[in-house]
Amino acid sequence: MTFIKIDEVFEKKPKTAEIRGWVYRQRVSKDMVFVLLRDSSGIVQCTFRKGEVPDETFKKAESLTIESSVEIKGDVKEDKRAPGGFEISGKELNVVHLAELFPIGKDLSEEFLLDVRHLWIRSQKLSNVMKVRSKVFEAINEYFHREGYYEFHSPIILSTACEGGSTLFEIKYFGEKLHLSQSWQLHAETALPALEKIYTITPAFRAEKSRTTRHLTEYWTAEVEEAWVGFEEMANVAENLVSYICQKVAKECRKELKILGRNPEDLLKIKTPFPRITYTEALEILKKDGMKVKWGKDLRTEEERQLMKHYEKPLIVTNYPKEVKAFYMRESEDGKTVLGFDVLAPETGDEIIGGSERSTNIEYLKKRLKESGGNPKEYDFYLDTRRYGSVPHAGFGLGIERVIQWICKLDHIRDAIAFPRTAKRFKP
Repeated sequence: MTFIKIDEVFEKKPKTAEIRGWVYRQRVSKDMVFVLLRDSSGIVQCTFRKGEVPDETFKKAESLTIESSVEIKGDVKEDKRAPGGFEISGKELNVVHLAELFPIGKDLSEEFLLDVRHLWIRSQKLSNVMKVRSKVFEAINEYFHREGYYEFHSPIILSTACEGGSTLFEIKYFGEKLHLSQSWQLHAETALPALEKIYTITPAFRAEKSRTTRHLTEYWTAEVEEAWVGFEEMANVAENLVSYICQKVAKECRKELKILGRNPEDLLKIKTPFPRITYTEALEILKKDGMKVKWGKDLRTEEERQLMKHYEKPLIVTNYPKEVKAFYMRESEDGKTVLGFDVLAPETGDEIIGGSERSTNIEYLKKRLKESGGNPKEYDFYLDTRRYGSVPHAGFGLGIERVIQWICKLDHIRDAIAFPRTAKRFKP
């Protein structure tokens, strides 16, 4: 047989088609068997009529179980009652594998579906999310390659913390206590004198016991670091990247987005420039909304979501208090804030990007390290970047699952990744 994908049945409308895939649904009537067959491209209805096919073929169709893998050949016919307006009138049926009774039935509780995630990933919802996810990764790579960045890889097993030490995953390493990476950044900065413009797509790990809808303990991040730029230029890179992702996904995943409940036109509107306000201005907006936040406190989820009720495009919030940000961020002239920024997504209000200009003042970095509980001696390799040819530079990290959650209109971030890892979930 010369097989075609199911979406080609609807696009090319051939007189006959040979397809293969998995049984999504099956229904038997007196003289007919209806089989909804799916492959990675879509779903099509196939029918087998008693008397029009050999009895052996009809009995095979009757015996099909959910998720059985089959090959079908038949005539393509228009039928407005069928999904997509066309069906395949089956003539030949080859059962590649007759599946056992599929465990996913009436029980669609969240915990059960997480327990059988290896099977639930076949669902229409998750399969379409994974297609969008693949396109998001493609868009990130395209954008940075187009802009002249080099892809650079730094280690996952580290001896120094980039962010807060309280969220480190400790591991045993030949008698040493090390941890999994929270960010590539410290090692990435060492590559700037060699490559100047670098990016990566990498997993990251944070031992947060949070049970919110926007936290994972293992997630993927797109990170960038660039020499000779400040935080304003890096904020421009951030908004250009987000816009590029949205434009590409909207244009190339229209079918998947519609199935997930997202109007592609929403994403096409995500064009630069994005609105920008300072942290202090954000507090003033929240105060008018009846939410008082003491200056110096980080913005919580509820405050970020309230803030985003005022914006239809991603919002860039700048100049946060230095006490709530990482030690490496450059201090502003006011001595109270840093030259950093967060990008908040519309609708969800979630922070999808965090970035900053990096401090080049070695004594300031040592001081901030001590204040955050770090030992400057353990960061000597990092401080060498300030001793030998230091230049202004900046970077950011983009949380890929949070972007996918926003784009796909997902209630929970765990559906933005195939096998989510949370404080209580580590299998399958």
